[in-house]
Amino acid sequence: MEDQEILQRIKKRDERALEYLYKKHYKMMLNMVVKNSGSEDEAKDIFQDALIVFWEKVTGEAEFVLSAKLSTYLYSICQNLWRKELERKTRNSGEMVENSEVIDHDREERENIIQKCINSLNESCQQILTLYYFEKMSMGEIAELMGLSNADTAKTKKYKCKQELDKTIKLHYQAGDFLD
Repeated sequence: MEDQEILQRIKKRDERALEYLYKKHYKMMLNMVVKNSGSEDEAKDIFQDALIVFWEKVTGEAEFVLSAKLSTYLYSICQNLWRKELERKTRNSGEMVENSEVIDHDREERENIIQKCINSLNESCQQILTLYYFEKMSMGEIAELMGLSNADTAKTKKYKCKQELDKTIKLHYQAGDFLD
């Protein structure tokens, strides 16, 4: 199913579209959560919550416009939900040390700058860089997920996207934005 067909089905409240999304994208969301200190059960919960958020946005009163690939959009919803869950778990554990808060905040700021620049790239570059750098997926996994012919093709594409990202970062930010 194409992204627009899925959106049309959801607008008509066809729950089979959600089942399709779940089957197609669950593994990617599972990898993201598990690689970021989560369990399979937590991944299931996060992805189900993401699908609910997506469903509500598409069927809501406001006109929903998809500005990226559907998989990228779902992935970003899951990332945001998982970050919030990790923050909640950290707050509840009471184990935060002030130094680690500062380090985490600085790292988070750098990641936000990089993510903002990644979001300014084309959809394909957004997806490949996010999967490689944030989700630590292999080139083979990325090639399979994105429908590329092989890992070498994914590697070449990642290299070109990384060059484009570097240009964007250098155009809008200075080294001082990343270093204290």
